[in-house]
Amino acid sequence: MSELDAVLHDLREESAELDNLVAGLADARWRLATPAPGWTLAHQIAHLAWTDAAALLAATDPEGFRAEVAKADADPQGFVDAGAEEGAVLPPADLLAGWRAGRDRLWQVLSTAPAGTRYPWYGPPMSVASMATARLMETWAHGQDVADALEVRREPTGRLRQVARIGVRARDYAFFVRGLPAPAQEFRVELTGPGGELWAYGPEGAAQRVTGPALDFCLLATQRAHRDDLALRAEGEDADRWLDIAQAFAGPAGEGRRPRGGGPAGEGGDSGGDAPEGGGR
Repeated sequence: MSELDAVLHDLREESAELDNLVAGLADARWRLATPAPGWTLAHQIAHLAWTDAAALLAATDPEGFRAEVAKADADPQGFVDAGAEEGAVLPPADLLAGWRAGRDRLWQVLSTAPAGTRYPWYGPPMSVASMATARLMETWAHGQDVADALEVRREPTGRLRQVARIGVRARDYAFFVRGLPAPAQEFRVELTGPGGELWAYGPEGAAQRVTGPALDFCLLATQRAHRDDLALRAEGEDADRWLDIAQAFAGPAGEGRRPRGGGPAGEGGDSGGDAPEGGGR
């Protein structure tokens, strides 16, 4: 199985898992509040549908997509919230049907794209595999908000490898969006996967290191949990700083998820500041 085939398979599986969480809900449950301030379950699914539509536009009409980027640049937060609000007011059955149709259409376009294709995006242009990975990351992250609101514990799967990978690769971007210089040296990141396997990134002898459960790293990089509530360890000043600001998504940083024990939001958490790539609300 190629890298793209593997990512597309995981994207479909991740979408199906989230679909199963919401498909049988009574209409009133779609108005349940989620950890993202002001967003209900309906907003979460509407946002995914809206971002899938943006990705489809980028893949099929690059010039039309660039016009949408200009709107986003003018008001990043308002632009995202408006997209979610528009879908959230739909009857749940219509919203769910629209999300299903849109994600299936995007999946078909990505799976048949010519080799070497790159799409414009809100950040740097992305390859087909990167676009699919970003969609998986966002689906998982917003699915976590839905699961938290429903008080459901999702079992971590090997699909987290895709989320972890994009989180590691976005290291320099996390510094950039905060106006900070990126560390000059590579980091070593060692994560323990759901089955006890080791997922390692970067040179073994790197002085700056991050270790811990892959699930915790993914929660941190998508800003679904505060660092204080996670079993991640940093060695080195730069690595420690990264764990305060890590984000796997394009767009500005959020205010931060609050620790479960209360207190002010950390710089790397996320109570706001969503971006079109979707990790951050």
